[in-house]
Amino acid sequence: MIFREDSFFRDKRNRGLIIATVITLLSGCISYHFIEGWNWLDSIYFSVITLTTVGYGDFYPVTKLGKIFTIFYVLTGVGLIFGFINTLYQHRVQKGKNLREKRRGNGK
Repeated sequence: MIFREDSFFRDKRNRGLIIATVITLLSGCISYHFIEGWNWLDSIYFSVITLTTVGYGDFYPVTKLGKIFTIFYVLTGVGLIFGFINTLYQHRVQKGKNLREKRRGNGK
Protein backbone atom coordinates (compact mmCIF):
# COMPACT_ATOMS: atom_id res chain seq x y z
CA MET A 1 0.00 0.00 0.00
CA ILE A 2 2.62 2.56 1.01
CA PHE A 3 4.98 1.53 -1.77
CA ARG A 4 2.46 1.51 -4.61
CA GLU A 5 3.02 4.02 -7.35
CA ASP A 6 -0.20 5.91 -6.57
CA SER A 7 0.41 5.92 -2.80
CA PHE A 8 -0.24 9.08 -0.81
CA PHE A 9 3.20 8.74 0.72
CA ARG A 10 4.99 8.53 -2.65
CA ASP A 11 3.25 11.59 -4.09
CA LYS A 12 5.88 14.36 -4.21
CA ARG A 13 3.23 17.01 -3.53
CA ASN A 14 2.63 15.52 -0.08
CA ARG A 15 6.24 15.14 1.05
CA GLY A 16 6.51 18.52 2.76
CA LEU A 17 3.31 17.92 4.70
CA ILE A 18 4.38 14.41 5.68
CA ILE A 19 7.80 15.59 6.84
CA ALA A 20 6.31 18.50 8.81
CA THR A 21 3.81 16.17 10.48
CA VAL A 22 6.48 13.64 11.46
CA ILE A 23 8.79 16.39 12.77
CA THR A 24 5.95 17.92 14.79
CA LEU A 25 5.00 14.60 16.36
CA LEU A 26 8.62 13.74 17.10
CA SER A 27 9.29 17.16 18.62
CA GLY A 28 6.30 16.66 20.92
CA CYS A 29 7.42 13.16 21.83
CA ILE A 30 10.98 14.24 22.62
CA SER A 31 9.89 17.35 24.50
CA TYR A 32 7.38 15.55 26.71
CA HIS A 33 9.85 12.78 27.38
CA PHE A 34 12.45 15.19 28.73
CA ILE A 35 10.23 17.96 30.16
CA GLU A 36 7.65 15.77 31.89
CA GLY A 37 9.82 12.68 32.39
CA TRP A 38 7.35 10.40 30.60
CA ASN A 39 8.43 7.23 28.84
CA TRP A 40 8.59 7.25 25.04
CA LEU A 41 5.27 5.50 24.49
CA ASP A 42 3.39 7.86 26.81
CA SER A 43 5.09 10.83 25.16
CA ILE A 44 4.10 9.90 21.59
CA TYR A 45 0.64 8.85 22.79
CA PHE A 46 0.09 12.25 24.40
CA SER A 47 1.47 14.05 21.34
CA VAL A 48 -0.96 12.28 19.02
CA ILE A 49 -4.07 12.57 21.19
CA THR A 50 -3.32 16.23 21.87
CA LEU A 51 -2.88 17.24 18.23
CA THR A 52 -5.91 15.27 17.10
CA THR A 53 -7.85 17.00 19.90
CA VAL A 54 -9.00 13.69 21.40
CA GLY A 55 -7.58 14.51 24.83
CA TYR A 56 -8.67 11.61 27.05
CA GLY A 57 -7.35 13.37 30.14
CA ASP A 58 -5.29 10.42 31.34
CA PHE A 59 -2.06 12.38 30.76
CA TYR A 60 -1.46 16.08 31.09
CA PRO A 61 1.60 18.23 31.65
CA VAL A 62 2.26 19.12 35.28
CA THR A 63 5.39 21.25 34.96
CA LYS A 64 5.24 24.94 34.05
CA LEU A 65 7.56 24.37 31.09
CA GLY A 66 5.41 21.45 29.93
CA LYS A 67 2.29 23.60 30.06
CA ILE A 68 3.95 26.45 28.15
CA PHE A 69 5.27 24.01 25.55
CA THR A 70 1.79 22.49 25.18
CA ILE A 71 0.25 25.89 24.46
CA PHE A 72 2.58 26.48 21.52
CA TYR A 73 2.51 22.82 20.48
CA VAL A 74 -1.27 22.86 20.15
CA LEU A 75 -1.38 26.26 18.41
CA THR A 76 1.09 25.16 15.76
CA GLY A 77 0.30 21.47 15.51
CA VAL A 78 -3.49 21.13 15.38
CA GLY A 79 -3.84 22.87 12.02
CA LEU A 80 -0.97 20.86 10.61
CA ILE A 81 -2.46 17.54 11.73
CA PHE A 82 -5.90 18.41 10.38
CA GLY A 83 -4.31 19.54 7.12
CA PHE A 84 -2.54 16.18 6.93
CA ILE A 85 -5.74 14.26 7.64
CA ASN A 86 -7.68 16.35 5.10
CA THR A 87 -5.04 15.86 2.40
CA LEU A 88 -4.96 12.12 3.05
CA TYR A 89 -8.76 11.99 2.87
CA GLN A 90 -8.84 13.98 -0.40
CA HIS A 91 -6.24 11.63 -1.87
CA ARG A 92 -8.35 8.59 -0.98
CA VAL A 93 -11.52 10.16 -2.42
CA GLN A 94 -9.75 11.00 -5.69
CA LYS A 95 -8.28 7.52 -5.86
CA GLY A 96 -11.79 6.05 -5.47
CA LYS A 97 -13.15 8.32 -8.23
CA ASN A 98 -10.32 7.31 -10.55
CA LEU A 99 -10.96 3.63 -9.86
CA ARG A 100 -14.70 3.98 -10.56
CA GLU A 101 -14.00 5.83 -13.82
CA LYS A 102 -11.52 3.17 -14.85
CA ARG A 103 -14.04 0.42 -14.15
CA ARG A 104 -16.74 2.22 -16.14
CA GLY A 105 -14.37 2.59 -19.06
CA ASN A 106 -13.50 -1.11 -19.04
CA GLY A 107 -17.14 -2.16 -18.61
CA LYS A 108 -18.35 -0.63 -21.88
